[in-house]
Order: sequence, then structure tokens, then C-alpha cells
Amino acid sequence: MGCKIKHITYHLASEVISNEDLSFEFPEFTAQRIYKNGGIKKRYRTIESVIGSDLAYNAATRLFEETELQRDDVEFILFCTEGLDYIAPMTACLLQDRLGLRQDIGALDLPSGCSGFTNAVGMAKAIIESGQSTNVLLLFGDTPGLVSHPKDFVLRSLFSDAGAAVWVVKSKENKIGKVVYGVDGSGVKHLFVDQSCLRNPPNEAWFEKNKEVGGMPRGQMKMDGLGVFRFSLKKVPVLVDNILKKNDLQIDDIDLFVFHQASKIILKSIQRKLKISDKKMAYYIEENGNTVSVSIPLALKEAEKEGRISKGSKVLIAGFGIGFSWSGTVLFY
Repeated sequence: MGCKIKHITYHLASEVISNEDLSFEFPEFTAQRIYKNGGIKKRYRTIESVIGSDLAYNAATRLFEETELQRDDVEFILFCTEGLDYIAPMTACLLQDRLGLRQDIGALDLPSGCSGFTNAVGMAKAIIESGQSTNVLLLFGDTPGLVSHPKDFVLRSLFSDAGAAVWVVKSKENKIGKVVYGVDGSGVKHLFVDQSCLRNPPNEAWFEKNKEVGGMPRGQMKMDGLGVFRFSLKKVPVLVDNILKKNDLQIDDIDLFVFHQASKIILKSIQRKLKISDKKMAYYIEENGNTVSVSIPLALKEAEKEGRISKGSKVLIAGFGIGFSWSGTVLFY
């Protein structure tokens, strides 16, 4: 018994932020310079009342419209986000009710960020292959825009808000390879949301400090860009090597490499270090920005549309980032 990805869909937030828009807010940067530095033309931002579960709900609704999957067919849902509706209960419970799914199903939250897609695929594979379920609906919704300080140019120019829905089903052939995981919690402070939860909640001093920008009630994302870059260049090549070894493959066997779309400079650096040809490298950050857990399913969907993935393709997927955490596998089409 194995499993495979049956369908992918995604939903981008409503507001488009162009380089010209950013240049207006940050006049020290021209639109041309913003594109040259980051390789991104536009990114998407949600509004205050639309959060990750809303974007995931929209993506799931679209998936039901595009496929033969019926709501009563769903046996398990996993929801990946860094912006849960509440500390408790699980947002997956809310999505079960909102989507009108059966009550005799599994529902879990998976707050994994940048490695969220590959972690979720690994969990879905384990659930199906252990006989707990014949299908899993993976839902993703991340809204970094809601925790980016309005005056933080780097984060504002890089991140996007988006949702995705992915249908994983039982299969006679094993189309999802063996999964590799890793974590280094010592890197937590290189990318985290400060003043956001029980360890360090927002307080009166925090609200006063940020009163001119609405108080930042959800906390503030902070990133050490150089630290994230160094982590990526150190861990991702090793991750790729371990994925290949665990799946008894060579790097030349892979038809397409789909990495988390962290930033253009990180992707280019990984490509050079692994000596991957342009033909085999997926870049979908230019028109979408960094959509966190949505970036890999978005890239897979676009690659399918462009005909870069077809029957018989071997696609290596690798997620990495906040935590620090990393994971990946090979998809056999």
C-alpha cells in the first residue's frame, strides 16, 4: 500500500503589492532596485479580518469545485499555519465544521512554517500507509503580512499571504518517497514572531511602542537574514543528499527540484552549490513572493500547468526555514 498526491490548488490573498507600491512607501528604493535585489515583482497581502484559516478554506472550496472529491469523502485533515485562530482549540476543528466535513474524521494542526508542506506530506503518508485513513486533505494558510512591521522593508518586500489545499490518497503504487526530517532549535531566534504567545505575550509597553502602527497585537516577525542564509546553504545540500540516499536515487535521476521559495538569492545559491541546471530548477517566487508553507504546492501546481511535470517525472521537494527545521522527499509522477 502506498499513497500519492491527487490534486493541488492554492489561493492568493486579495491585495497585490507591486514594487512601485513599495517604492512609494520606501522612497529610498526604486522599483527597479527592489526587483534587482529581491527578484520579486509582486507579493500578496491579506486584510486584517482574513487570516490563515480563511485562505485555507478558500483553497479547499476551490479543490472541491475542481475535483470529484466530496466533502463526505474526507477522512482526515491536517492544517498547517503559523497563525492559528486560537491557542486552543485546534483550528483544524474549526475548519472541519466550516467546510461541512463528517465528524468521524481526524483533524490536527501542524504549525510548521517553511517546512510545513513537506512535513504535512510526511504525516499524510504515515497516516495512510499505517491504515488509519484512505485519504488526507492537507490545508495550508500563512499570513506573514499580519506580523510584519509596516516599516520593515525586507519582510514587506519578501513575504506573501496565501492558502493551499492538497488531496493525498491511498494508491496501489507508492508515489511519495521516503521522507527525511531535521531540526535545530538553537536557530529559533533567527526567524520568529516576537511578543506573540504565552512565553512572551504582548503587553502594555509593547502596544505603546507600536501605537502608531496599530499596536502589532499579533506580535512582530523578526528575521536575521544572514543567519537564515547561512543555515540554508549549510543544511539544504545535506538534506538533498540524504533524500537521494534514502530513496536510492542519484541527483541526475531527478527531473525537477522544487525547494521552498525562500528568496531568489537563497535558491540561486543552493542551485550553484548542487550544480543543478536551470532546466531542473523551479523558480516561482517572482510573481508570488515567499508564501511560507504554500510555496512548494504553489510551485508544483505551476510546474504542472507549464508541462514541466508529467507522467514518469521524479520531483524532489525540500522545505526548510523557521525553527530551524527542514524536511523533504521525492514525488514519483
